[in-house]
Amino acid sequence: MRTILLWMARNRWLKEHLPRLWFARRAVRRFMPGEQVEDALEAAEQFRPLGIALLFTHLGENLERAEQATAVADHYHDLLNKIMARGQDAEISVKPTQLGLDLDADATLAHLRSLAAHAAETRGSLWLDMEGSAYTQPTIDLYQALKADHPAVGICLQAYLKRTPDDVNGLLPLKPQIRLVKGAYDEPAEIAFRKKAEVDAAFESLSVAMLPRAGSGDLRLGLGTHDTHLIERIAEVGRGAGVAIDAFEVQMLYGIRMDEQRRLAAAGYRVRDLIAYGDAWYAWYMRRLAERPANVWFAMRQMLG
Repeated sequence: MRTILLWMARNRWLKEHLPRLWFARRAVRRFMPGEQVEDALEAAEQFRPLGIALLFTHLGENLERAEQATAVADHYHDLLNKIMARGQDAEISVKPTQLGLDLDADATLAHLRSLAAHAAETRGSLWLDMEGSAYTQPTIDLYQALKADHPAVGICLQAYLKRTPDDVNGLLPLKPQIRLVKGAYDEPAEIAFRKKAEVDAAFESLSVAMLPRAGSGDLRLGLGTHDTHLIERIAEVGRGAGVAIDAFEVQMLYGIRMDEQRRLAAAGYRVRDLIAYGDAWYAWYMRRLAERPANVWFAMRQMLG
């Protein structure tokens, strides 16, 4: 199932035609409140009384023209202004290829520096999303360049990549912000763990290794998973080492395990909900289904209901 879904995510014909179908648009509502920025901002308000923070991402990747990158940067600047106007506890997450990394790395870095400075005005952070393995090192390079002048920037790392322990160790001297996820791209066995048990073990091992740094304040750690049993195992190890459950952040997607997000927040965990929006949702949506194929049945019920 996972292999099929990831193939569908890459297929150009499906990417062009499937989003036009009414049942596909209906199914995606499980994971995103709408395509417009106002849809995302309005959906975010339900989390305010729960003490759950927010992370917004405007969907899109792999641009073809430089002016598209400028338009994306302008969109995020406008979003930051709207966040400030609403007084929301929210941050933004951006894919480097959405800001033109395939076209001009220097221009991409300039856009990111401008956004990082603006995000700091909201007392929040700018996060760099991680894409396929071809972009791992270029994204880390961008992050290191950004971190030199902008302390409040974060990066997403993927636990299933076999290089990630070395990447973590290389970033720790920077006192970084790291969002650890399991990984959602179709990577070969030479560079990535492919079995669920191996990916889970890599995620847990990396999280536990970073907990002491998170507890000391030398690392801002976000655990990007919906596996609450895994989160609680990691938290239990942390407690044994004197690391409180609010020393790290649990980051989950909008529409997934909302009851668990509320439960964890009420129990004292710091929780952040990631709200995605935009019309370029197809590839992102298929990768979300592939992360947990059981979500396919939820999507089918959404289409039929």
